[in-house]
Amino acid sequence: MTEKLNSYFEEAISNIREDRERALSLLKDIADFIGQNQDRHKDVGQTAAKYLETLQRSNEQLVKITALIQKSKNDEYGDLDSSDTDSLYEEFEGE
Repeated sequence: MTEKLNSYFEEAISNIREDRERALSLLKDIADFIGQNQDRHKDVGQTAAKYLETLQRSNEQLVKITALIQKSKNDEYGDLDSSDTDSLYEEFEGE
């Protein structure tokens, strides 16, 4: 794997971990807020759903990165094909 691609993987994984920490922290705050009064669920339920979506998306990103790394390691030449690299760059652009 090239150094540049490796640095993109490391950066993406770091960003995913940071996003997960933030989303989990905010989700816990919302859970505490709702726990004080169940009627509050209607006020913040949509926000909680967005945080859960962020966590799900980060899981999907980690799976995709893991698959790309594994494919690269299994490849005879250690390179990703152009569709994989294009997909990866699009994923990073979307962050």
